[in-house]
Amino acid sequence: MKATRQLAALFVLLATLLSEPGSAVAQSTTVQFFPETGHYVKGEFLQFYRIVPDPRLVFGYPITEQITSRDSKTVQYFQRARFELRQDLPENQRVQLTPVGQALYERADQLNLGNISGCELFPTGYSVCLAFLDFFKTSGGAAQFGNPISPFEYHESLIVQYFENARLEWRADRPEGQRVVLTDLGRHYFDRLGEDPALLKPVSPLDATINPILSIKAHAFVARPLTGSTGQQAVYIIVQSQTLQAVSDATGKVTVRWTDGRVEEYYFTTNQAGLGRVTLNFSDQKQGELVPIDITVVHQGLGSRTRTSFRIWF
Repeated sequence: MKATRQLAALFVLLATLLSEPGSAVAQSTTVQFFPETGHYVKGEFLQFYRIVPDPRLVFGYPITEQITSRDSKTVQYFQRARFELRQDLPENQRVQLTPVGQALYERADQLNLGNISGCELFPTGYSVCLAFLDFFKTSGGAAQFGNPISPFEYHESLIVQYFENARLEWRADRPEGQRVVLTDLGRHYFDRLGEDPALLKPVSPLDATINPILSIKAHAFVARPLTGSTGQQAVYIIVQSQTLQAVSDATGKVTVRWTDGRVEEYYFTTNQAGLGRVTLNFSDQKQGELVPIDITVVHQGLGSRTRTSFRIWF
């Protein structure tokens, strides 16, 4: 009888351990599904992902599965990074970060801070300063971000600094202590390389767990790429989430720079299909000139910018 009770107690203990969330059995060490984006991270990529204390901050969520990229490498894209698998390297060094910051960097207007304290000079000849330096040191340093490859610069009205593997942004609209953020360069590099957008779609059907909008992407086009000097033009804006789902109720601004020197602003809100539209009426524009159109979209604290244009042809 005593032995029977002991066996029963052991059975209950095992059942409890097996059913506990986060137990060794329930939490796989080789594969993890991320419902926020609908993708898996597996094997050596998952081990590398978990090395840093806060991988969701540093790398973001996976936005593709492990794939063969257009540059013929075995990779996986994350919001803020791209992992590469290098079979030619030793086992504990096979996962490398693509230098997406270096690949995407384009020089812009520099911000001259003068001689200030709170800076640290790096081997590339650039300094990291103030809140950027604090974030850099506490979030992984050169091991994660690489060395700085630019000074402070203005990019799209933001103060930023580029590193080999990342870009830091200063966001004055965020609370104190959260104003330094990482740009989603993984997604930018995905687009720059011309990867298949279908790779961004969740590998499992969307369900109630895949709700958070983690990032938005705006695309814009005009109804007529060529127009007369007087007429009407329609600008269409499509806004999608990280899983390519339509984002409704996103608000945006369309800035049009006319050939006669005028600058006009129009506003829109996306519908249930994630579509916004602005109608432009114009007259007496210069033939042969391009009309550039800048679009800024915001939704729940997230932002995206894009550009389109049309030409006054006749």
